[in-house]
Amino acid sequence: MIKPGTLASRVGLVAALVLVSAPGAAQEAIRIGIGHQSLCTDTYSGGITVKQLGLLEKHLPHTGKYAGAKYDVVWEDYTSGPPITSQMLAGKLDIGVMGDYPLLVNIARFQETNSLRSVIVSMTGYNMHGSGNSIVVPADAPIYRFEDLKGKRVSVPFGSAAHGMLLKALVDRGLTSDYFALINQAPPIGATSIQEKKIDAHADFCPWGELMEFKGFGRKIFDGSQASVAYLHGPVVRKDFLEKHPEIVVAYLKAVVEANEWITKNPEEATTKQEQWTSIPKEVLYLYFGRGGFLTLDATVKPKWVEVLKYDASVLQKMGIIKGADVEGFIDDRFIKQAYRELGRDYARDQRAMVAGTSPFEGKDATGASIKDPRAAAEMWLKGEPIRPYASLASLMGALREAEQGGRAVNAAYVFDYPTGLKLFAHRAFYVAGGSGKAATASLVAFAWKDEAEAFASKNGGRVLSLEEAKKLGAAR
Repeated sequence: MIKPGTLASRVGLVAALVLVSAPGAAQEAIRIGIGHQSLCTDTYSGGITVKQLGLLEKHLPHTGKYAGAKYDVVWEDYTSGPPITSQMLAGKLDIGVMGDYPLLVNIARFQETNSLRSVIVSMTGYNMHGSGNSIVVPADAPIYRFEDLKGKRVSVPFGSAAHGMLLKALVDRGLTSDYFALINQAPPIGATSIQEKKIDAHADFCPWGELMEFKGFGRKIFDGSQASVAYLHGPVVRKDFLEKHPEIVVAYLKAVVEANEWITKNPEEATTKQEQWTSIPKEVLYLYFGRGGFLTLDATVKPKWVEVLKYDASVLQKMGIIKGADVEGFIDDRFIKQAYRELGRDYARDQRAMVAGTSPFEGKDATGASIKDPRAAAEMWLKGEPIRPYASLASLMGALREAEQGGRAVNAAYVFDYPTGLKLFAHRAFYVAGGSGKAATASLVAFAWKDEAEAFASKNGGRVLSLEEAKKLGAAR
């Protein structure tokens, strides 16, 4: 059990959870204010998906003290976590969904007040190695490494998870915050600034790096996985609302669990619908929610996450963002455990489960071949057709050539970074081929970063290629 801190006593909570109050006690409309981010993929199962599928309404209580209750569910959409925290402090929102560093800023800001407090009650998803945040430069910029940013103008949404990633990267290298000129820009403004080349780099959270790559005007030079700290998202709740309406918080968390399950089981349908709800292209969303994608959807609070958040808090303290935060004392998993019990799910099993990298990518490919090495696999999404997996990059290159020759539109193609398994857009990867002709195609591997591709090529006698060059290699089959 995660330490409950200063929440209501265990006896009081249990009494509330079993709804022992008199029927019909709550006749007035109960307002539930939820702050979410439709432009941040890792919050979707705690925000836009719950909203659009009506999952909260499905689970809201209507018995016991909630018999006859009416609900006023208010969804407020923001571009990052800090504005949600401000609205929660002002009493206008009860629940907020955000990334790890904003969660820590949230509980720290609440703890700076005399009486207000907030509580982290679950997670929505994670990437064990930190993928999700990234640094992007204009596509044709001569910048390929974090160190190339010295003296450059770099923007980031202040207080966001991406801001935390930047601070962590500086701390890791023993650098101070004046290593580059840091500017506060919201995600849409930062993306426009990259497109118009008004800044040298923009750091942002999911899915903005991949969105800029998909649109063609941006190129990632740094991924959160290079910071080597798990990337987390989850909901935080005002303590006063939690104590007054624990049953509603449990209902909300049941909705989160069901949203996670729906997305995981139906990634193509989910990303297609989410595109309609958010305007983020489904091809970008599939990098997160598809097979082998960045994001593992999981609402449980794992013991490791407490340690990760405590470490993240120390980074924020070192860089002067927060004075301090009692992290462990304001994480409470009793409500998500209750949600699991009411849904008939096995919390202990899911809490133990840990996906080390990306989600599984296995089975048969479009040609009937077995996918033996996920790092060598690929996918192609033709317009109007289901996504097709391929066991090798050689097969993908052949399929792409056939599609082009047949005049068929390709929504997107995906490959995996050879060292880490990070999922990539095929057109933004660097390829290494050894030998020539068919032998070159057979040995083809993909990399996220140019310097790693060059080092691999130098060591193994290969050559670095773009996607267009890789497609011109010998026959794929």
